[in-house]
Amino acid sequence: MAPQHRRVRARALAVGAAAVAVSAALAAGPAAGAVPMDETGAALPGPIGRPTPAAGAQPAPGAQPAASAFPTPDIHVPAVSVPELPAVPAVRPPSLPAPAKGVPPFGAFLASDERGVERMEQLSRWLGGAELRVGHTYLPGNHWRDIEGDVGFLQAWADWRNADAKRMLVLNVPLQERNEAGVPDEEVRELLRRGAAGEFDHHFRALAERLVALKIPDTVLVLGWEMNGVTYTHRCGPDPENWKKYWNRIVTTMRSVPGQKFRFEFTPNRGRDAVPWTTCYPGDDTVDIIGMDSYDQPRGMSFDEQVKEPYGLQAHVDFAKAHGKPIAYPEWGLFRNGDNPEYMRRMLAWMQQHRPLYHTVTDYCPHGVWQCDDNPDSSRVFRNALHGRTPEDPQTPAPAEPPSGPQLPEHCMPLDLGRWVEHWLGGKLCLRLDWWTRSG
Repeated sequence: MAPQHRRVRARALAVGAAAVAVSAALAAGPAAGAVPMDETGAALPGPIGRPTPAAGAQPAPGAQPAASAFPTPDIHVPAVSVPELPAVPAVRPPSLPAPAKGVPPFGAFLASDERGVERMEQLSRWLGGAELRVGHTYLPGNHWRDIEGDVGFLQAWADWRNADAKRMLVLNVPLQERNEAGVPDEEVRELLRRGAAGEFDHHFRALAERLVALKIPDTVLVLGWEMNGVTYTHRCGPDPENWKKYWNRIVTTMRSVPGQKFRFEFTPNRGRDAVPWTTCYPGDDTVDIIGMDSYDQPRGMSFDEQVKEPYGLQAHVDFAKAHGKPIAYPEWGLFRNGDNPEYMRRMLAWMQQHRPLYHTVTDYCPHGVWQCDDNPDSSRVFRNALHGRTPEDPQTPAPAEPPSGPQLPEHCMPLDLGRWVEHWLGGKLCLRLDWWTRSG
């Protein structure tokens, strides 16, 4: 109840009780129930001391009361029992799960080229100085020279990565040129066969050598992402067996380059999509991280359904655990359900619970929260959750809604002790306003 409503209720009850309370107080002495008020008139958040009675005229010593014109019966006035205000227990930490773990390393995809590097600092300022540990970019997939890393912006990302040893660079790598050209299944099937036979190994060796020369040999490489879908030429569906052989050749080739410390990430779309992503898994020997791209889609699907669907969020966590691999979320964000703060809240909580190696939100419309003005409510949720955070900060879980304690009795003024104190106490304390009707 808001302070102004609490004040009105107290006054109404006080007027109604005044006549009874005056006669009782004269006979029984000081009464309980007065609460100090601040200058706004709202009740202060707790008893400060016992109230004192108002001063009244005292009879002179030895004076006799005036005689009554009518006989007055001897009426016994019972003493009024003054209840003690309930004591507030000492404040102790709430019995919540130990918040020793900080937030997982996080970042965002802001742009592939140098603009993405420049925006990292701007996003950090927007998040109150939060430490963005993860930079995320993509190699183009138009030509083989792109996939070999012959793009100028890699130097800028290398400089960002090497400015702080705690940072992580995530690089998505296409497995075929013309990667978004709508290549038909029959041609994809032939390309996968050629890749499995080793025809394209030299392109990936060139990429590995370039990354080592740039002094970013520990880059996380997301090879052939969303392979269970239909978008990319590096999709798995037309020939899963040759897709897995191709993946294994790429990893073996890149690991053979001196100085490399790469981690290779297998990252499907959430859900079944065109094929079950488990049929594309190339094996534990060549996979270091099991990621998942998880957007808020399809339209009308709740977060709980995204968790429980076949090949969904829970299946991803369980699969990674069974294979002894960490999880990651290189792409996530809003999509088909618009500005959805519930999705944003639940996805952040999911990652806090399941501790991915990292996560990077896709920050452009319709998915984003900083560079997209279409999602103001979700933006506030994201910003509040990560404002000023670093991965070392403890995460103090807060209830989504105020704790629901027992119902307050009638004729009771709640004491506003603050939400957390009330959570520790298991509910609100209140001051009874009908104490004059209660005898000891």
